Amino acid sequence: MRIVATAEEMRELGVELAGLLRPGDLAVLSGPLGAGKTTLVQGIADGLKVRGPITSPTFVIARVHPSLSGGPALVHADAYRLGGDLEVDDLDLDASLEESVTVVEWGEGLVEGLADDRLEISIERGESGEERTVRLRGIGARWEGIV
Repeated sequence: MRIVATAEEMRELGVELAGLLRPGDLAVLSGPLGAGKTTLVQGIADGLKVRGPITSPTFVIARVHPSLSGGPALVHADAYRLGGDLEVDDLDLDASLEESVTVVEWGEGLVEGLADDRLEISIERGESGEERTVRLRGIGARWEGIV
């Protein structure tokens, strides 16, 4: 568990997480509207050195941000408007999963089947202002001993 006091700290956490992420990784973000999911992804994008800007993909559903440094691309998806497994399948996220880092906002309960290993990131609002509680949970052998 980590307490994040500001949006800038959330971006810094994203940069830190980017140092752990590698091609083929799936990160599933959950939290209420305005919790800071997209802000965290902005930090991950900065750390991965991908082309931006990173904005909420709610209306586009998924965006691919190519690397500017020879690293993996970032696939940033938003499952908020998806109705179920069939619509997730329509996105073909698994087509680019092996060579990209895939981060899915609102993906809890929808995208876990894309990979045996995943990083689950839960963000909750604190009691005051911008404070957030961030919980990381690694699922599968890939994340053993890392988070």
